[in-house]
This record gives sequence, C-alpha cells and structure tokens, in this order.
Amino acid sequence: MVKNRIYLNAFDMNCVGHQSPGVWTHPDDQSHQYKDKAYWINLAKLLEKGKFDGIFLADVLGPYDVYQESRDAAVRQGAQTPVNDPMLVVPLMAAVTEHLGFGVTASVTHEHPYPFARKMSTLDHLTNGRAGWNIVTSYLKSAAVNMGLQNQIKHDERYDIAEDFLQVCYKLWEESWEDDAVKIDKENGVFADPDKVHDIHHEGPYFQVPGAHLSEPSPQRTPVLYQAGASKKGRAFAAKNAELVFIGAPTLHAAKKTVERLRQEVKEAGRSPEEVKILPMFTPIVGKTEEEAQAKFQDYKNHISHEGALALFGGWTGIDLSDYHSDQVLEYIENDAIQSAVENFTKIDPNKKWTVEEIKNFVGIGGMSAFTVGSPEQVADTMEEWVREADVDGFNIAYALTPGTFKDFIEYVVPILQERGLVQTEYSGTTYRDRLFNQGDHLPDHHPGKNTKSMLV
Repeated sequence: MVKNRIYLNAFDMNCVGHQSPGVWTHPDDQSHQYKDKAYWINLAKLLEKGKFDGIFLADVLGPYDVYQESRDAAVRQGAQTPVNDPMLVVPLMAAVTEHLGFGVTASVTHEHPYPFARKMSTLDHLTNGRAGWNIVTSYLKSAAVNMGLQNQIKHDERYDIAEDFLQVCYKLWEESWEDDAVKIDKENGVFADPDKVHDIHHEGPYFQVPGAHLSEPSPQRTPVLYQAGASKKGRAFAAKNAELVFIGAPTLHAAKKTVERLRQEVKEAGRSPEEVKILPMFTPIVGKTEEEAQAKFQDYKNHISHEGALALFGGWTGIDLSDYHSDQVLEYIENDAIQSAVENFTKIDPNKKWTVEEIKNFVGIGGMSAFTVGSPEQVADTMEEWVREADVDGFNIAYALTPGTFKDFIEYVVPILQERGLVQTEYSGTTYRDRLFNQGDHLPDHHPGKNTKSMLV
C-alpha cells in the first residue's frame, strides 16, 4: 500500500549546476545566478507555492580533485566549484515564505559544536522554527588538508567525532536553558534568570565544552536532524539520531535494500520506523506528454559534461576513473570517501554492473540519483512505485536545470499527486518538525537528544 503522505524536498546547493554537471550551459538554466539573492527568493516562493515540505542545501568545503589528481576538471566544468555558504541564503528565503523548511549542511569534522550550536539556534529563531541541520562528516580529502589536517580522517572515526559533536549540541540546545529562563521583565530589569541557565560540563573524547549555550531556546530547540550516511557506521548513526535520511540510490532495487537496512537499524536503536523519514534523491524530467519529456531529456543530454561527471564521481567515491577504459566494469574499492556511493554502483544491486561509460552518462543528469522521464502521470506513477516497492517516505528532488525542473514538477506532477491524496494541499503545524511529524515542535522525550544525562549546575 502507498503511504498516506509523500514528503517533497527540493535539493540544491549554493553553486552552479549541482547534480547535473555541464547542464548549466543550457540556455534555460539559471543556476549560474546562485550568487544573486533573487535566485533564492524566487526559488523559495516557487517551492512554497508547490507545497514542498522543505529545501535541502548541500555543501562541501573542498574542490573535487580525485579525478586526474587535480581540481582542474571541477573548476573548468563548474562541478560544485565554486561553492558559497549555504547558511547565508536561508534568511533570504525565510523572509518571503511562512511554511517552507530549510535544511543546511554543516560538517562535524570542520566545525566546532559550541559556536555552531549558536548558528543553528539563530537560524531557528530567524525562521520561526523552520531550521534543519544535515549532519555530515565530510568525505573530501581536499577539505581536510585545507582545514589544517595532514590527511583525511578515517571514515569510521569521523562518525565517532560526530557522536561527540552531537552530544555537545544536544546539551546546549536541550538542557542549558530552562523553558522559563527568559523573563523579559522590564519593570524589574531582569531579562533572564541566571539560576535557570546552566553550564553543560561536557568532557568528551574530541570536545570539551564546560559552559552554557549562548542563545536562548529557539522554537524547536534542536533543529530538524537530517542525515545522509548509508554506510554501516552511517546507518547506525542515523538510526539513533536522524529524523530525515536522504539516500542516493541509482535504482529502485538499490533504494529498497538501503531502506530495509535503515528500517531494521532504527528498530534496533529502540525507535519506531515512522520517526525516520527516508527520501531518495530523484530527478524528474517531465513534459505535457511522454514525447515532450523525452525531447527535453535528449536536449539536456547534449549539455552533459563527462569531465564534470567524472570529477564529481571521483570526489564522491574516492575513485579516479581517468585510467579506466570506457567499457571497464567498476569493482568495489573501500576507502575514506562515501562508502555507500561505491556500494550503490558495485555491490547493492547484483543485477546491475556499471561500466565507466555508463557511469559518466548516468551521473551527468541528476548525479547519483535515480531519474525518470515521462508525462505527468508517468512521473507520478513512478514515484508511487518507489514508495510502494522501496518503502521510501518521499523524494529529495534534484534538478536537471533550474528552476525549470522544479517549475515543471510543480505545474504538472504536484496537482496529480494532490488529487491522489499523496501530497499536502495546505500546510499545517507550527514548526518544521511539527509539520513533518505532527507531534509538536521539540524532539520526542525518548530521543537521545533528550537523554544526554549531563550534570548541569
């Protein structure tokens, strides 16, 4: 049976092209305007008109320099290089919307939890409780060395750092300020009661934070928690902490296997599967008819940059395909990049073997996401099939070109999904978390963020 509600997230990045390398050269694509406030303002208005639940902003802190052991291909083709800060565009979008949620990517490897907690509280205040955080551990060696490290931190240790980082944030957001600490008592000149503001005394393996949170409690306290790790360690982390999990699955079979693993680990972590919404990345190419959609697809393919695709793939997987033959089949290689990305193209679907030629063409439209090409009804049917067969909760919609992909999807597909009762026709709830789960603004009491067992004074 299809779920009662399909969640829709837009996937973007403060850069040119994002997941479709080279398609920025298309005359209708506007992603080169990512530097302009009008781009983000207009996109936010469009997504809220289309009743999207949120927009998820990706980020990296280094160039893609695995392919040919150089960043030149990424720079030349605009493959997520250059890239601006995702946080700074959120207030622009929040100012022109009332309901749209905002998930921003920030790395536990290259941030410090004490100032970072304040950044997220600030965003949650400014958006009236619509902030979300995509917790990443950073897979690019180029980011690590530019942050002063000698090499990339090992994959599993990055998740150990993430756990300690998150414990600090939980304590700052959930425990440092009591609900009634802020008084705003003008008559007696008391803004907040110092007896209700507590130090957290955190002494962890990676972070030592003795003091109190710098910000008063925001509407959600803890932002909505996004996570995208699908490796064994990443799944365990997500099962314990995440509320929204994004997966990159090139096929329905790969998505189904990933979702089955995640659902099982959520149960093993003592949580209900309904507490975690799983959204695969998905690129819809839709036309009024199937023929029109296919014509669009062929048009977009003419703009694919294979060099850009291989640059992105190298960064995601840590594998340099420059020395591979075009018909060579990719084999699994374990390294410290995105382990699940390598699995998706090598191990997770036994019925599919990917050659280098297939990879560079596939990545050229929608990156590591699945894509569908068809009429509005065909796209809606495909989405229903994924929900039914792979047990996903919704979709992280990537674009082939922007804002055209989003406009077409909202104009043609959303009304069909709404008619089928699968996409909301009106927003409800008070905050991003409440709109997603209908269980209030804050983390549920049994979530680990509510049970850090710190000694507060």
